[in-house]
Amino acid sequence: MRRYRQLFHVSQDGLRLHARIYAGPAADAPVVLCLHGVMRNARDFEDLAPHLQSRYRLIAADLRGRGFSARDPNPENYRPAVYVRDLLDLLAAAQVGGRIAIIGTSLGGILAMMLANSHRPMIAGIVLNDVGPELDPAGVERIKGYAGRTPPPRDWSGAAAQTQEIYGAAWRNLAPQRWPVLARRGYREDAAGILRVDADPLIGAAMRSAPVAPLDLWPLWAGLGDVPALGIRGAASDLLSAAVFARMRAEKPDLRQLTVADRGHVPLLDEPECLLAIDMFLAEIFH
Repeated sequence: MRRYRQLFHVSQDGLRLHARIYAGPAADAPVVLCLHGVMRNARDFEDLAPHLQSRYRLIAADLRGRGFSARDPNPENYRPAVYVRDLLDLLAAAQVGGRIAIIGTSLGGILAMMLANSHRPMIAGIVLNDVGPELDPAGVERIKGYAGRTPPPRDWSGAAAQTQEIYGAAWRNLAPQRWPVLARRGYREDAAGILRVDADPLIGAAMRSAPVAPLDLWPLWAGLGDVPALGIRGAASDLLSAAVFARMRAEKPDLRQLTVADRGHVPLLDEPECLLAIDMFLAEIFH
């Protein structure tokens, strides 16, 4: 049974954007905004959202260029400032008026920090899934290496194999039957019936053409102040180092932290320890 409805809205520059809305137990239930990683989409929350929707209203966004959101003819718009503007428009279209929590994976976590800095009264708390204010160059280069360059697989079996090839080091010890499920989240047939990664290849090109200087997001981190935050890190992550994770706690002592075994970049957020940590965090900030 479908547990969500689709919401389409038009961005300020005319792009048709999509999100999944998982209805909560009541119209005034607290809202949780779920934001995916750079080449991912709203389907990454297919396990977490149903788990939470008995208590919260979930909004899982497809950022522009991903999932069922339109591809942008101008790849220069694939940047955080534009995504933040789109997300504010999404919240308005979804008629969200109260405070929200954000669960952000990778790029989604950076957007969560940006929103918590620029719209502090709106943010009840943020969950950062394997991302922080400093990105390990090794992980950045790995993502740049495959983003937008994945060849179309022959069939869904090939998509599952390709998913395991790309993410096998991060999602360790999964049952074999999990890979076809994860492939359905990352790929979609185009109008010609060809399977493709469900994200605009130009996103990867935009990443590779960006300045080579590493992002300094520590000012964003300092700007969080007393915003409640939960940081989740894959124990084998190549994007969020253990040293940066420790520094995050040193500079923000109220940060809750969880390290997930057998995961790199990123935890899937269906792990029992992730579900428990997120449950406890949301219950505390929305008490």
